[in-house]
Amino acid sequence: MQEERVIWEAQFNRKVRVYWLLSGTLILTLTIVGIPLVPIWLAAGLFVTERYLRRMGCTLTDKSLHVRKGYFIRVEKSIPLDKITDVGLVQGPIMRYLDLETLSVETAGQSAQGALVKLIGIQNTRDFRDAVLRQRDEVVAAFAEGGAPAPEGGPAPVLPSSEILVDIRDTLQRIEKHLADREVTDG
Repeated sequence: MQEERVIWEAQFNRKVRVYWLLSGTLILTLTIVGIPLVPIWLAAGLFVTERYLRRMGCTLTDKSLHVRKGYFIRVEKSIPLDKITDVGLVQGPIMRYLDLETLSVETAGQSAQGALVKLIGIQNTRDFRDAVLRQRDEVVAAFAEGGAPAPEGGPAPVLPSSEILVDIRDTLQRIEKHLADREVTDG
C-alpha cells in the first residue's frame, strides 16, 4: 500500500472551548431548572473541553481526509476524497462573535442523516475547505483520465461517460452474440 502524502494538518482555534462553554451555559440557563448546574458545568467544562480539544485532529492527505475527535467516545474516520460531495461552512451568532466556523463534510452514498463529519474551530477554515475541494478535484480528475489506479480495496476509477457507453455497448454485443449462438445450438 502506498504511503499518503500530508497536504495540510489542521490546527484548531482555542476559542472553540469558550464556544462550547457558552453554548452549554446558554442551554442550561434556557431550561431554567439547569441554572443551579451552571457552576458545575463551568468547572467540569474547563477540564473536559481542554481534553476534547487536545484529541481533535484533521489531516488532509493526497488521497483522503483523516478526522479524529472525542474524549469519552473517540471517533476516527478516514474519508476518501473521491467520495466527498460537499464541504460546507456554518457560522451561528456566537461563533461569528468568536470568529469560529463549523466545517461539515458530506459524502456520496450517505443517508439523510446530515453531515458525515462536523468540526468546529479549524483555523483558516475557508482556506482548509478550499484545499480539500481542490485536492478532491485532482483525485477525481486523475481517476477520470485513467492516470491513477484506484486505491487497493477502493472504488474503481471513474471513466468519462463516452468510455462507459462504449463499454456497455461492447458488453451488450457480447451478450447478444452469446444468446444467438445458444439459439443456434438449441434450435
